Amino acid sequence: MSKKTLLNSKDVEIILNRLACQLIENHNDFSNTVLIGLQPRGSFLANRLLLLLKDKYQIKEVKLGSLDITFYRDDFRRRDIPIEANTTEIDFLVENKKVVFIDDVLFSGRSVRAALTAIQSYGRPESVELLVLIDRRFSRHLPIQPDYRGRQVDAIDEEKVLVTWKETDKRDAVYIEAI
Repeated sequence: MSKKTLLNSKDVEIILNRLACQLIENHNDFSNTVLIGLQPRGSFLANRLLLLLKDKYQIKEVKLGSLDITFYRDDFRRRDIPIEANTTEIDFLVENKKVVFIDDVLFSGRSVRAALTAIQSYGRPESVELLVLIDRRFSRHLPIQPDYRGRQVDAIDEEKVLVTWKETDKRDAVYIEAI
């Protein structure tokens, strides 16, 4: 198994700042916008963006939640072993809000489709946008595209994109791994 570094810590930091600035450009003070990290890996990215927005860019009120999509996935019952659900933490209404879904890697689009179904349990958003760190553009099964992307990667199906975060993996990096 070979592993190649796509992004190092400095690259990730630059991309996070660019994504935060793009969010500010489109959502100003976030008074009608909520950020929702898709569990489990999108929550790491969402938390990092929240810290940047508050600490570096002085955005006072940003609502952040996390959404578990486990039971909304179309492959939920197709796995050999049972999958474990993560927690959903949404302590605000999404009714008539601009929702920004945040995930680390956009691959087939199935997770985003599941998130679109799951969010309906919390209200009807005014609009939904998608922010991803990595967009694997040639592997889509559904017509889903990100509104904000950190980096676009042309990886074949036999390759895996792995995102590591300093909070859990000791360093920020993105790798592509041949399986």
